[in-house]
Amino acid sequence: MDNKSMQAEVSSYIGKLLRDNFGKGPSSVYVSLRKPFVTMHLRDFLAPMERVLISQDKAMKVEETRDLLMQEMIPEIKATLKISLGIAVKEVYYDWSLQNRSGILVCILDDEEEEEQKQLEDYPKKEAVHQEISRVSKQAEKLPGFVDSCFLNQRTLIVVRTGILVRIEKELIQNGFEEPLKLSKRRLEKSLLHGSNAEDILQASVADIFVDWDFKLDKSYILFILQPKNK
Repeated sequence: MDNKSMQAEVSSYIGKLLRDNFGKGPSSVYVSLRKPFVTMHLRDFLAPMERVLISQDKAMKVEETRDLLMQEMIPEIKATLKISLGIAVKEVYYDWSLQNRSGILVCILDDEEEEEQKQLEDYPKKEAVHQEISRVSKQAEKLPGFVDSCFLNQRTLIVVRTGILVRIEKELIQNGFEEPLKLSKRRLEKSLLHGSNAEDILQASVADIFVDWDFKLDKSYILFILQPKNK
């Protein structure tokens, strides 16, 4: 199956899966495939009940509920992509931008050949981006042990970090406070990233920022959804 057909299949499957589980699916699912990443950018994704909760300043409750549903859905996503499309997925990350009614799903493919290519593709200002990500990470927790990034398409920049958890966070995770920690870190890191110099470095407006972690792997992905600045 070629990339275009695969993207269409993934878009249709994810749209239906979210509609079946959340009661309302996104109006569109934009799929980007660039090994070892498959990303799904969800647009206009907010159920009526969620809208009510947000209007009552209960956005964190919406995020918590979505996280619980996603944890149930991840094994199905991995199995379906493997069986239907021959895509072996080893990790799944996700995040939401409730104010923009958008979201992101990131699948990391289980590809040994890609695993050997440790450095992602270069692009202009890559080192400056990494320095800014490291600066923000240090403000939120500590300097990452490793940072890399690449453009998945003209509008999507993905950043991977490892080795960012501090000892108190590891202790909270071990004691069962993973979800409260994730909700708090989301707000903190996204606030710092929105206030960073990313737009100046990339010479583009940041339309959305998504962040997620795999606490067991001490690994995190950041996605910037960009739009060119008006000249």
